[in-house]
Order: sequence, then structure tokens, then C-alpha cells
Amino acid sequence: MRFFVTGGAGYIGSHIVLLLLDLGHDVVVLDNLSNGHRQAVPAAATFILGDVSDVSLIDDVLSDGPWDAIMHFAAKSIVAESMIEPFSYLQQNFSDSLSLIDLAVRHKVPAFIFSSTAALFDNKDGSIITEDYPIMPCSPYGESKFMTERALYWAERVHGLRSACLRYFNAAGADPKGRAGEDHRPETHLIPLAIEVALGKRPYLELFGNDYDTPDGSCIRDYVHVTDLAQAHLAALGTIGQESMVYNIGNGKGYSNLEVVQSVERVSGRRLDWRWAPRREGDPAILVASSDLLRKKTGWKSEFHDLDTIVETAFDWFEKHPNGYDSFPFHNPHSRSFALS
Repeated sequence: MRFFVTGGAGYIGSHIVLLLLDLGHDVVVLDNLSNGHRQAVPAAATFILGDVSDVSLIDDVLSDGPWDAIMHFAAKSIVAESMIEPFSYLQQNFSDSLSLIDLAVRHKVPAFIFSSTAALFDNKDGSIITEDYPIMPCSPYGESKFMTERALYWAERVHGLRSACLRYFNAAGADPKGRAGEDHRPETHLIPLAIEVALGKRPYLELFGNDYDTPDGSCIRDYVHVTDLAQAHLAALGTIGQESMVYNIGNGKGYSNLEVVQSVERVSGRRLDWRWAPRREGDPAILVASSDLLRKKTGWKSEFHDLDTIVETAFDWFEKHPNGYDSFPFHNPHSRSFALS
């Protein structure tokens, strides 16, 4: 099969690209490298340095069909930043996605896989979140993703574009073979921040909020291993031939911020220096997913469902690559340049 992957040099996108290549598919990656890394794109993939907002470029790329699917990961993704720059998030995440969907329709791409988010939900009662849980984004980031989901709904209803929207609940961990991992700059995710403290790369860790209505007062989140998440995309793709779907993807079990700290301490064998900090705007107390629908429809199941196992793959990545992708030799010198056929 042939895939066009936007944001394929980023954390989640790069793991999807690895899986697609492992399965023998043809992959073209588009990334502007604002958050992604050139070294994260394997040599077997075609890499295009470019932006999703470049309609002319995307039009040229999709003209070189046929394509089996678009997988769309390119987006601004920091919730707290979106509370400061709401229009930037709405513009880039929704407007650029809308253009991409329009081009997918024009070029008759049959399937569209969209990277959505658990930030669509404001979970006030602490329940396990199913796909029909009320949508109430707590941030412009979440709102931009929901707006894109609605655009895909209308793209199918009016034009027949089939899609799967995957709502992630805290992707974590790293490729078990050590080929890819998490390298955000700046880093904002709890597990890598805690690991940086354990490895002496950060003086201390801040946990945002100790007055939530949870057993230990800190936020509770559902962590899904990034490799399991990659597998979920292919599982979802298999259902698109019958119908468009929306899936929540997590492990169905939540861990508090304090439990994450304890897990990193167990895996690393080191005590962490951490302290409380005020709540961040836009953070619900509890976000835990039900992935029952995905399992029922596709047979998907997580392989790395234990928190310590997830943390261990992340810790191995950071220990072996202390400077992230800067620790890599530039391992993609022979990737093909894009040219229209």
C-alpha cells in the first residue's frame, strides 16, 4: 500500500512510519521539522520538507497517485500554549487540516486517518470515557481537533471520503528496538520530564496541581505505548472500507502524576527531586479511555499495557540517546527526493 504521512518526523508519526515500512508499505513523509527531526525518518521513506499549509505543494504530491490513505499527524499540540495562542492553534490545526481534507477529496484518496486527542473531553465525573462521551474541549487545541473531526464527518457525508479519527490518551514510551523515541523541544510530557530528572539533565520536576479530586490530589492519565498506538492506526484503517469511525485509544487504566514519578524511580533506580506547582489551565482531573470499541471492531489489543514497561522503553531510549536525535548519526542520507512521475 502507499501512504502519505504528514508530521511523519514527529514523535507519534515516526513510529507509524516505522511500522508501515516494517510491513513493506511505500511511505511519503511531509514535515516542516518545526517539532519533528530529520533523523527520525528512515531511509526507506521518501521525505519532503514542507508545510501542510502549502496547498500547491500538497496538490503536487497527491497528483502523483494513486494513494491508499493519508495519515495526518502534523499539528501544534501543547495544550498550555494553546491557552495563550488560541488563534494560532485554530488557524494551523483546523484550517490546514481543512485544506488537506479538501485536497484528499479532489484527488480521490479513499481513506483518511486523523490524529485526534483526548483533549476533546472535560471529564468532570472521573468515568471511563467512551466515544459517545459528551464533547467539551477545555482548550483551543482540543477545539481545533474537534473541528477537524467535524470536517471529516461532512467530507464523508458529502463526498464519500472515509476516515478514522483516533483520540489519543497520552502516548508514551519508545520503539522497543531503539529506532525512535520522544524528543520534544521544549519537552512538556510528564514521563520524559521525569526521566530527564532521573538522568541528571533537569534539576527537578514540577507536578501541576495537588488539589484535584483524586486519591493523591494529582491528575490521573491513561498512558498508551506509542507502538501500540501505531498498531491501532493500521487496525482502524482496516475498518474504513465498511464505515468511518471514531475511536478512543488508551489502556483503560489511569495513573496519577505521583504514580508516574514512582514508576520512573523504580525503573531508573534513582530518587527524583520533584515539587508541586499550580494547576495548568485546560487540564481535567481524570482522563481515562475505554478502547472497547476499537477492540470489538478490529481485534486490537495493547502489548505494552503496564506502566513500568512503558517507562522502561522510554528510559532506555533516553539513556542511550542523551541528546535525543542529535545523538543519532544522520542515518537518512540516501532518502529519495520527491519528484512527480
